[in-house]
Amino acid sequence: MTTRSTPAAAKSSTRAGLKGLPDPVGADLKATLRTLKLGRMLDTLPERLTLARQQNLPHADFLELVLADEVSRRDTNSAALRARAAGLDAGMRLENWDTTAAVRFDQQLWNELTTLRFLDAPHGALLLGPVGVGKTHLATALGHIAVRRRIGVHMLRAEKLFKRLKAARLDNTVETEMRRLAHTQLLIIDDFCLQALDATETADFYEIVVERHQKSATVVTSNREPNEWLAMMADPLLAQSAVDRLTSTCHELIIEGDSYRRRQRPTITNP
Repeated sequence: MTTRSTPAAAKSSTRAGLKGLPDPVGADLKATLRTLKLGRMLDTLPERLTLARQQNLPHADFLELVLADEVSRRDTNSAALRARAAGLDAGMRLENWDTTAAVRFDQQLWNELTTLRFLDAPHGALLLGPVGVGKTHLATALGHIAVRRRIGVHMLRAEKLFKRLKAARLDNTVETEMRRLAHTQLLIIDDFCLQALDATETADFYEIVVERHQKSATVVTSNREPNEWLAMMADPLLAQSAVDRLTSTCHELIIEGDSYRRRQRPTITNP
């Protein structure tokens, strides 16, 4: 049975053993790979050649191995580019979540959300809790999972969302922007109702919710409960209609605990 490792592991596992040895990859092969836009293969090819010799791999198995490295590299790079375009913080992935953080939430519900099965209905999710408990991190982590599955994602803070729509009205692109928000498979709105919404913002929120209702999944993070949102919006009727639609199709994950930012305060160490 052929032993395989990740490209990163391959790159580092035998590096020390190759020091001082002739380069196993010839100049002609390097040039050919670069011509074919496969130059990144050179990051791991020496280690893969060593592995092939050690395990006496058949040629077809060796070819499969190095091509699998390239596919993995391209998938990783592609996901990173899509995540950046979606507005996702690269550091807020599920694997970077601090499991020692003093926060509490329904772990069973969270595990279910990470499967993204809620997108099939489609349903949504409200991530609610006080400042600093990781709502943005968890919402962003869902975005990263979706991106890796090639699901369309767009994430932005509510304040930025409404400013963008106001700017779009000035250059007559508001309909294009609204269509983009309506048709994104997973829309993540961060820090909703952190401050009061004026009449235009309330109307925009209503339009977004109505257009996405039972068509696309929406994730919202907020420091306030949905019943508190009503008082934060300028038009009570539009507010009630939008909030009722949104909450009727959303899972609600309540996150409680102390702000992790307190643990990030600088400290003075004695010399």
